[in-house]
Amino acid sequence: MKLKVSSVFPAVALLLAATASAEESPPRGFADPILGRWDLTVQGPGGEYPSWVEIRLRKETELMADFVGQSGSKRHATTVSFADDRLQVRIPLQWEQWGEGELIFDGMLEGDRLSGQTRIGDCESFTWTGVRAPSLAHTEVGKWDEPVDLIGAGLSGWRPRSPNHAGCWTVASGILSATPPCVDLVTEARFDDFRLQLEFRYPPGSNSGVYLRGRYEVQIQDDRGMAVDSLRIGGLYGFIAPRTNAAARPNDWQSMHIELIGRRISIKLNGIEVISQHEIPGITGGALDSDEESAGPLMLQGDHGPIEFRNIVITPGS
Repeated sequence: MKLKVSSVFPAVALLLAATASAEESPPRGFADPILGRWDLTVQGPGGEYPSWVEIRLRKETELMADFVGQSGSKRHATTVSFADDRLQVRIPLQWEQWGEGELIFDGMLEGDRLSGQTRIGDCESFTWTGVRAPSLAHTEVGKWDEPVDLIGAGLSGWRPRSPNHAGCWTVASGILSATPPCVDLVTEARFDDFRLQLEFRYPPGSNSGVYLRGRYEVQIQDDRGMAVDSLRIGGLYGFIAPRTNAAARPNDWQSMHIELIGRRISIKLNGIEVISQHEIPGITGGALDSDEESAGPLMLQGDHGPIEFRNIVITPGS
């Protein structure tokens, strides 16, 4: 019995294609050295800024990644490749305004350190480095120190993130206020594990936040009556959504209690627990740095909308 050439060739072609594909697929464990969370530092067009990436298996022969840039929220990488200690991550643009196309990170792995170049499309490249993010696995503190009231008669103990609008934060009658155009306000003191309580008030439509250790933003925003999301009030921005929307009405004073130990965060908004003992994966957009191993300041977001704070009391752990 003769087989038609037309019936043989497609079968052969499929077999050859399958064989070639199998030969080209990375072996099991090919990406083990790169898997996990990485704290990045970029020498960008406006100076040094932090970023973060977590690389995971999509399947044993493919990778995927989550990324946090200089600003904005966590986003998913378009493609991730790793071979011969060389890494490339391609990420869709979010708030970047200095190019068109995709944000590309090319890097080389040497031990537990990464270094390389980043660019958007064909724009100028900038250097970056990366280290493995620390586990921060402890969940208890030895003891709690005395509470510290962070609002005094003036702005002593605080500094503006940028001197451009140094006068936009004021203190009067125990209320710390930001009036746009403004900048973020940072404590001179640095904290590791702590319990934080504060009250805040905003007008309709306003937006602010509290950065823990200067790296992890808890969202404050006029979201009353809206569905919960990690980008909305009570969420760890872009990472952890609150269980429920506990927001009060704008122009009402609201309360927030936060406990941060290692990477574990718990949040009560207006007396309702909205996040309980949840692990923070990494820094959020707008962070001061990506040095997660170190203590950091408290930072109040002042560059979005008007906001008032009072009774900011922090209890450090030791």
